[in-house]
Amino acid sequence: MAKAPIKTDDVTDVTTDPTTTGKGRPTPTRREREEANRRPLVATGKEAQKAQRARLAEQRDRARVGLANGEEKFLPERDKGPQRKFIRDYIDARFSVGEAMIPIMVLVIIMSIVQVAAVQAVTIFVLWGFFLLAVVDCLVVGVRINRKLADKYGAAAVQRGNRWYAAMRAMQLKMMRLPKPQVKRGQFPA
Repeated sequence: MAKAPIKTDDVTDVTTDPTTTGKGRPTPTRREREEANRRPLVATGKEAQKAQRARLAEQRDRARVGLANGEEKFLPERDKGPQRKFIRDYIDARFSVGEAMIPIMVLVIIMSIVQVAAVQAVTIFVLWGFFLLAVVDCLVVGVRINRKLADKYGAAAVQRGNRWYAAMRAMQLKMMRLPKPQVKRGQFPA
């Protein structure tokens, strides 16, 4: 089998080609790799452990502050995305009946101490009525949120679980919500 002659204008010189570069360092020897693998993965010694603990505490504090401020990279998966931010802002801008759930429950506990049967019966009926009102409020806000998201992002692009997300946020006291509310009451998102 005869070889075809090579044309000199088709061959590029490897040494003059600027696109080919090496890794910039020699390949480590086997002994160097084994030495690198012998070092402990966990810090040893009191100073190294203190430094590692301080570094981890700083990372946790940064993540906690980032979560509270609503920074996207620190949010859990359920809170990420522009639709969830829209829901958070919408819920935080309105008063939800569910926000009063904890104070109402405290009143129910206090009223249950009273040994009068009529007072206890009225308290139970008020509690169930309030609970029903909070559920209706969550259903209404869920429908409203889905409609607003469909108008803003298109009906096909609306995420699943938005109603549940809105209801869970609406049932919390405003000061206890995470990420912290970024809007004041009445500042509904556009």
